[in-house]
Amino acid sequence: MSEIKTQLLVIGAGPGGYAAAFYAADSGMEVTLVDTELHPGGVCLYRGCIPSKALLHAAKVVSESRDAKKFGIVFNEPAIDVDKLRSWKNDIVSKMTGNLGLLAKSRKVTFIQGKATFVDSNTVKVKRPDSSSQNVRFEYAILATGSRPILLPNVPDSPLILNSTTGLELQTIPSSLLVVGGGYIGLELGTVYAELGSEVSVVEMTPGLLPGADRDLVNVLEKRLKTIFKSIMLGTKVAKVETTAKNVKVTFENPDGKTSQQTYDKILIAIGRKPNSSDLGLENAKVKVTPKGFVQVDLQRRTTDSAIFAIGDVAGEPMLAHKASHEGRVAVDAIAGKKTAFEPKAIPAVVFIDPEIAWCGLTETQARQENPGHPSSPHDLRNDHGSRRKFLRPRHAYLSTTQRSKEVRNKEAKNKKNRAGSLASCLLILCILSLFLASYFSAPFNLNSAVSLSLNPSSSAYPALISRTYNASCRGG
Repeated sequence: MSEIKTQLLVIGAGPGGYAAAFYAADSGMEVTLVDTELHPGGVCLYRGCIPSKALLHAAKVVSESRDAKKFGIVFNEPAIDVDKLRSWKNDIVSKMTGNLGLLAKSRKVTFIQGKATFVDSNTVKVKRPDSSSQNVRFEYAILATGSRPILLPNVPDSPLILNSTTGLELQTIPSSLLVVGGGYIGLELGTVYAELGSEVSVVEMTPGLLPGADRDLVNVLEKRLKTIFKSIMLGTKVAKVETTAKNVKVTFENPDGKTSQQTYDKILIAIGRKPNSSDLGLENAKVKVTPKGFVQVDLQRRTTDSAIFAIGDVAGEPMLAHKASHEGRVAVDAIAGKKTAFEPKAIPAVVFIDPEIAWCGLTETQARQENPGHPSSPHDLRNDHGSRRKFLRPRHAYLSTTQRSKEVRNKEAKNKKNRAGSLASCLLILCILSLFLASYFSAPFNLNSAVSLSLNPSSSAYPALISRTYNASCRGG
């Protein structure tokens, strides 16, 4: 068995892994990148972000061709060539992953196709597709093995039951499709199939779609989805799934415990993903894993083994490509001895459906949960006409989207009191000045004398003038 040595080994070539490998190579490190695919790209490029966005683009074109009749442009009903559409999607994936392979080569990153398993804290065994093996010894390693779809328990293995990976293969367009899970993966794939001709229903066990998103955004999105989906069942569980040769029978359970049955040509399960931390031989190193399967890491993405780091989906939520890429840079900087930490104040998220929605930071729901002592009031968020306030006030005037904090309200009250006091002082000064002028001009006064005084300030008449003004003011005019 052959063996190679490297300064940095990166296991997994997704957006976290290849970003870390490229950054490390640019920093002067000797880098080896291992992945089971032919080229870098990971789940995102092969079975996630890129193929789904390609199909969503095709779905958008179909939707716009139908909507064009609203402004006088009428097209015939689109004819869907599934084989050609699938080939077009695969070509996009092939080009992008192939280009990443060229980038790795240009940076002198050693790329090995195969599955890596830890032998000890400084060695992995890589099993290649041809069944040959190779040992790789490293000074440091970065785990970026990603995640895989979660399946419903007790669901039979059948080609009629899809997950997010097989759903993107687009083998056929079923007449009816049930999407289990109202998260972003389920809604994106459901939108694709609905626009391509399937009768799509969505079931979600929580009270609303996109559980982690802002409710105001979801309300707008839900109105649109109700126009393209046959039904959206919220607060409903899938109790049982039975398959036959031609269809799938699903038993639902509503919040009241009542059950019902429906039959679909296919169902697509999109209830989340779990980290790829098993079958890596982590027990042969000093790496610890949480009960949910995530690798334990510190702020520098270092695991419980000082030579091994973990980034991306395998290191914890949220499972987002841009989060993994940033974690990769943090890990490389930590290996290089730089002072660094992964401490984002907020991580943006986006759902690429129609309409596209995005959010960042605390949602209103999260803010309510984290500040139970400060329940928000509709009056705090809306003006007298019932519409949303424009954020023209200072930023500190709002605490996320919840009610302003007690400290801020006290500060505002104090400022208001100070402004009122300043205004009262100005009015008092104006009143005194007005009284003085009224008293002065009400006394006998000779214009010629005033002009003479202004031209001759040394005149002896000045003391008399001042005395007359003072006496008049004392008399009250």
